[in-house]
Amino acid sequence: MNTTRGGRRFGFAWLTFAAALALHVADEATHDFLSVYNPNAQAIRARFPFLPVPTFTFATWLTLLAGAIALLFALSPLAFRAAHWVRMAALPMSLVFGVANACLHMLSSLYYQRLMPGVLSSPILLAAALFLLLASRQHSSSPATTLAAP
Repeated sequence: MNTTRGGRRFGFAWLTFAAALALHVADEATHDFLSVYNPNAQAIRARFPFLPVPTFTFATWLTLLAGAIALLFALSPLAFRAAHWVRMAALPMSLVFGVANACLHMLSSLYYQRLMPGVLSSPILLAAALFLLLASRQHSSSPATTLAAP
């Protein structure tokens, strides 16, 4: 495992993303995100029955997200060692749960001309996701990582 400066940078980017995601979930929870999400999920399922878009109770939604965030924090020692599979997982995770999620919150706020639940923390989530994406890509292209990779 690699504990170089690049590994520390990636580890800090991982922790920053996990903290930003936790802040984002708190923002959504305190602004009644499910009152917007669940009706939209039901409308999507009605129009496209082949899409398995779930609806959630607040307790289930919060428990699943808290578990995912706890897992991110639990994996942080591996992120500081820049484990190859953690770096690879960071790429789609930062794009989907970070960049796309934050952009959807901001774009929906513009479209509906009101602050949607989760939009206040979206710029922080977007910045953290981009930091993780860049740290992952920079570290994976460094010569030391290339030699140490399996």
